[in-house]
Amino acid sequence: MFLSILAGLVTGILSGFGIGGGSLLMLYLTLVAGLTQQAAAGINLLYFISCAPAALVSHIKNHLVEKQAVLWCTLAGIPTSVAASLLAGATEVSLLRRLFGVLLLYIGLKELRAKKPEDTKQ
Repeated sequence: MFLSILAGLVTGILSGFGIGGGSLLMLYLTLVAGLTQQAAAGINLLYFISCAPAALVSHIKNHLVEKQAVLWCTLAGIPTSVAASLLAGATEVSLLRRLFGVLLLYIGLKELRAKKPEDTKQ
């Protein structure tokens, strides 16, 4: 129980910094807590719903949200997420885990190879 609370606390803090706490939560739930990929994804979605409003308020306050982009992303994201959810529910768990692992490796490698943006503040 304590480990689960600690994992939620740490991944929540990382999510607040925009580091990808949800991905880490997925790893904890599947590898340590032993949940299925679908159950972990469902918990991660509920977790995201509770973390996203605080991040959104911060991004709006810092003028980092483009309203036109939000409109198009929302219009594309809703049907795509429903379709992906249905596909994930019909996919074998071991394949989902492998695909998620490949996605995390790809993102990690991309981040390692990314160039550090130049500081534009004068």
